[in-house]
Amino acid sequence: MPETAIQARGLGRDFGAFTAVRDFDLDVGRGEVFGLLGANGAGKTTAIRMLCGTLAPTRGAVTVAGVDMVRHARRARSRIGYVTQRFTLYGELTVRENLALQAGLYGLDAATSEQRIDWALHRFDLVDAVDERAARLPLGYQRRLAVAAALLHEPDVLFLDEPTSGIDPLARQRLWELVYELAESGIGVLVTTHYMDEALFCDRLALMDRGRVIAGGTPQELLARPLASPPLEVRSGDAARCAAWLARQPQVREVLPRAGRLRVRLQPGVALPQWSLAARDAAAREGLTLVIDTQAAPELEDVFVALLEEQEAPA
Repeated sequence: MPETAIQARGLGRDFGAFTAVRDFDLDVGRGEVFGLLGANGAGKTTAIRMLCGTLAPTRGAVTVAGVDMVRHARRARSRIGYVTQRFTLYGELTVRENLALQAGLYGLDAATSEQRIDWALHRFDLVDAVDERAARLPLGYQRRLAVAAALLHEPDVLFLDEPTSGIDPLARQRLWELVYELAESGIGVLVTTHYMDEALFCDRLALMDRGRVIAGGTPQELLARPLASPPLEVRSGDAARCAAWLARQPQVREVLPRAGRLRVRLQPGVALPQWSLAARDAAAREGLTLVIDTQAAPELEDVFVALLEEQEAPA
């Protein structure tokens, strides 16, 4: 594993009687893109705020770029860039004014500031918007401006909290291309997201639920986990009617439309080949023709749902 960019041990955060994050351990290497996944409210933002020093942990230890974040937060923060989930730069300032302000806050001298601002404007395709007020920028441009501002001081570690939330597919793709470039340059990147398709872009992942990491590994390792209810894909000439019929079957746990097909999960313990034959016969009696793929490859969302169900199952 490459040199560690972020390390957390036993990290926790309480808000009164509510524990938002508990027993949080994490290792992110330099040049690695690490994804922190979970539904809204799982604790991702609280965890990332503790890791980047904007929220003090209730307990535990954090080291970022070799600096103890708890004991030397100010020194550690000078080594990181942080892009928050919401746009937090100044909407009434122009693109250039926001970058100049951030460069000053990072303590860059005049010559370095001018050089880095020029780099940011060209690298993030902001030249044409340089005199535009930030509040008037499209959301994709605001994201690029926020990332540009976070990189002005050439940090060792970059935190991205839900960076693609709400932006269009093309802007998402461009942002992920940038993330790869940053990682290749040696920056450790930690990304939080609830988009399962984006998780496949990460080198390693940690899945969070109710403030805890419940599983981790590479996307390939997580996809290889055995599932109690492997997914099926079902095709039919009348997908809407087929979905309604399947949802009424007692052995069916979930039916999800997916690009003209139906993604189906059965109750745990149901034998797939036998159910498949019985379902085709029963559907035929209702005038439905089903084509069932019992070898459908699991998706990361299937794994995540299975892990959540394991957590909720009684001991």
